[in-house]
Amino acid sequence: MTLELKQNYQEKVRPALVEELELKNPMLIPNLEKIVISVGAGEASRDSKLMQNIQDTISLLAGQHAVVTKAKRSEAGFKIREGMPVGVKVTLRGDRMWNFLQKLIYIALPRVKDFRGLPKNGFDGRGNYNFGLDEQLMFPEIDYDNIIKTHGMNITIVTTTESDKEAYKLLELLGFPFAKGGR
Repeated sequence: MTLELKQNYQEKVRPALVEELELKNPMLIPNLEKIVISVGAGEASRDSKLMQNIQDTISLLAGQHAVVTKAKRSEAGFKIREGMPVGVKVTLRGDRMWNFLQKLIYIALPRVKDFRGLPKNGFDGRGNYNFGLDEQLMFPEIDYDNIIKTHGMNITIVTTTESDKEAYKLLELLGFPFAKGGR
């Protein structure tokens, strides 16, 4: 897959951000730093086969190896012991990040039935954007026959800016399908 989104950022989005945000220093132009895809395993933490399936699925759609996260401390209410697997995560940077983002915006999200856009309230106050997906089947490389159980995932997009307004403008210019309505 070509890096059309990255090229679009370099040629069109950066100059538009400089103009709109009235930035004098080119080092202050907002950019994407990384994307973190994570899955909380829930009951899968007791089923090693299901946990391996989640890890393989996330690795496949990210294009790099996903790691299993382990509990840092025991939690009796959740029947979790220290060291038990509790989730899967992968951090994407560079070209893999741009490839995943392009696939997410132009292929996966349009395949969601009744998709009305991503919520605008997913910003954390420090220029990062979080949103969740209900299932992994919207990605073209995921084969339904290889899935033991469908699961959702959380996607965090980390930007170089500390401002939610600047991060929103960056993602909007990149083509993020935000829900209609005021910000």
